[in-house]
Amino acid sequence: MKIRLVSYTKKGRDTAQKIAEGLAADGHSCRRFAMQKYCSLGDEALTQSSQEWARVGFSEDDALVFCCAAGIAVRAIAPWVKDKTTDPAVIVLDEKGSFVVPILSGHIGGANELASEIARITGGTPVVTTATDVNGLFAVDVFAEKNHLFISDMELAKEVSAALVAGEKVSFRSVIPYEGALPEGLTEEPERIGVFVSSETGCAPFEKTLCLVPRRYAAGVGCRRGKQEEDLERFFLENLKTNGVSPREIRCIASIDIKKDEEGLIALAAKLGVPFITYPAETLMNAEGDFTASEFVRSQTGDDSVCERAAVTAAGGKLIKKKTAADGMTFALAEYEEALHFE
Repeated sequence: MKIRLVSYTKKGRDTAQKIAEGLAADGHSCRRFAMQKYCSLGDEALTQSSQEWARVGFSEDDALVFCCAAGIAVRAIAPWVKDKTTDPAVIVLDEKGSFVVPILSGHIGGANELASEIARITGGTPVVTTATDVNGLFAVDVFAEKNHLFISDMELAKEVSAALVAGEKVSFRSVIPYEGALPEGLTEEPERIGVFVSSETGCAPFEKTLCLVPRRYAAGVGCRRGKQEEDLERFFLENLKTNGVSPREIRCIASIDIKKDEEGLIALAAKLGVPFITYPAETLMNAEGDFTASEFVRSQTGDDSVCERAAVTAAGGKLIKKKTAADGMTFALAEYEEALHFE
């Protein structure tokens, strides 16, 4: 995760440093901000208002961590809170790190899990308030996030959680295999409300059916420099339609690293709400499979089949749609080979 931390006191700065070092050791990317007079090596001076600092974080980062009073955090993020499916995780903790409280995007954004990680670093206590966590129940949004499933109806997802909290049984059915035992509250028997893992969003096996759509595909895309977002989007969606794939089933867009700043591809991925991942040519050339090789492309990029190799590298699975090319753009699809997991 990309995480930014802010503090306003000397003790808060010391705690933020301890947290950042611990999170970095766990593989996270962290930036620390502190008041100028408390800055030391590795800190960035807080030269903007708390609201402006939070605004930048909401657009650039996966999580914001406030080492300060809760009121400061709430006022800082208030103008920018929009939707639980897109808002970053927000966590507030006291300057000693004794109590770590996720206050936004606890499930989908990962704030609850990150709060527990931070509490482990500080020796503090995570204060989790979401009802399913408090009662030790299945959280459908966490399950969807960890298993790369698109939630078709957020309001219905809330009804599933409410039913579980009320002690009601919820049906579970999946068209793809799953590993592990069904959590308490879920059953394979038919009930009034249920969760159905399937790409067929129109299918409703229960009176009330929450459909979770598997993000089963990585899309490999290449393009001529400077291609417009509108052209890329039209080409991309046409290829999905031709192959009977919904945009909801795409987990990422992948390409070669010389395209990492390609504005059209970046914008397309952002519009779809998926990551844009790029790889060095040597990494792509190590991908295994039968690819549509082009010596001209290799002479220009170091990789003989950008879209196909990028798709396979991202998915770690098999190529299911070989390269399609049109007007300086290329497209390919690879499928992830994995089962659902209950923890």
